[in-house]
Amino acid sequence: MVESPGREALRSVLWLLIAVAALVFGVASALQIREALEREREFRAAPACAAVPARAAGCVWEQEFTVREADTNRGERNASPEAELVLPSGKPWQVTFLRADPVVSGLEPDDKVVGLIWRGQVVEVRDADGRRQQTSDGPVGWPEDRLGGALACVSFGLAALVGGLWPLLSRGDRRHAKAGAVVRWHGVGLAAAAILTLWAQSANGWPMWAIPAIWGPLALVTLASATAFAIAAVRGDLGEAVSRETQPRTT
Repeated sequence: MVESPGREALRSVLWLLIAVAALVFGVASALQIREALEREREFRAAPACAAVPARAAGCVWEQEFTVREADTNRGERNASPEAELVLPSGKPWQVTFLRADPVVSGLEPDDKVVGLIWRGQVVEVRDADGRRQQTSDGPVGWPEDRLGGALACVSFGLAALVGGLWPLLSRGDRRHAKAGAVVRWHGVGLAAAAILTLWAQSANGWPMWAIPAIWGPLALVTLASATAFAIAAVRGDLGEAVSRETQPRTT
């Protein structure tokens, strides 16, 4: 079934809107990398507090808490894992986490934990077994997340932009419309490669430079594939190959 030119144009416009949104988010993430690096460096270089800080301070302080309740919030949309910690004075302290493991998932009421306080926030929680977990306010790991997000969104956004404009600039040409679709979906592959690379870096504790070092070759292979398939689509080879595969065989 052949799509009407109007539907093809509408699809291209939707892809362009998605591309613009991805590029905006990607550029914003890239601009936050330096700030995230500086914040992480300040945290790692922060000295231990000589006494309990009366207000937000640049030193770090280990404070014992008692767990009042903890909830991983699995299965609930837009709900982060959280825990309510109580100071010895009885004052409650609510903290959230980006993920449930390794600490939050094992917390029970009345458990004792140690919270690392920096700049007036609990940035890390350590349980009785010595396992540590960053809270949502923790500064460690944010530069890598921002870099991975920037690579994923910018690469996808550029591919979607090219793939969205291509059919609009060649309206009525089925071959060019197919080439644009090829470029768009290879952009999805670029973004997926960046996300998987970020996951591998985080899971294995590799340095930040491992992200572009791993993603770069994957991106080059994906771009080479996109170029080859787009050329084949423009020449009409891609459609002919698909047609031959779908034709019934005769004996």
